[in-house]
Amino acid sequence: MKARLPQGFGGGPGNMQQMIRQAQKIQEDMAKKSEELEAMETTITSGGGAVEVVITGKKVIKSLTIKPEVVDPEDIEMLQDLIMAGVNEAIRTVEEVANKEMEKISGGLNVPGMF
Repeated sequence: MKARLPQGFGGGPGNMQQMIRQAQKIQEDMAKKSEELEAMETTITSGGGAVEVVITGKKVIKSLTIKPEVVDPEDIEMLQDLIMAGVNEAIRTVEEVANKEMEKISGGLNVPGMF
């Protein structure tokens, strides 16, 4: 008795060519989205707006703004913490946005090294 494959599986060389075309389209779409994400800028604030970080999709800090009222020469550690929190949140946000956008294209397929 011959086993039946679910619809969409098998079909010989034509099906393989279709899969290759789909993979190429996904690759093209991901490259295009990657370029869009790299051009994107995201603004993040920390400390209730005391520190503002503008970061690109390439994870390059474009600007860092600190409100003068949080600059206390007696408490440099607080300022350092605010800056670290802002920068870390900015990086985390860019990575989350990129991952979500790539998942939309790949259908949740996890392909190592793609992004």
